[in-house]
Amino acid sequence: MQLRRIRHERKERLIDTAEKAGVSPQFLSEMERGLKDPSSEMIAAIAGALGVSLGELTQWVSAQLESAKNWPAGPAGGDGLVLAA
Repeated sequence: MQLRRIRHERKERLIDTAEKAGVSPQFLSEMERGLKDPSSEMIAAIAGALGVSLGELTQWVSAQLESAKNWPAGPAGGDGLVLAA
């Protein structure tokens, strides 16, 4: 979800980010939705295409996970949080 949020903040189209990262738009879409588990190299390529470092991305995801600790459980007993690399 962080990658999608960053991409939207930069007003980039999925196809443009995918092209810069050297991945298919379908793969990037599925990754953003948490349907694909990308390699660390793939995450680095997409982060680079968005102009962020892996360190920044890791910090944002870490902060999101930390804030999720206080969320009430979802209907299935989970935390209701879905993250994509």
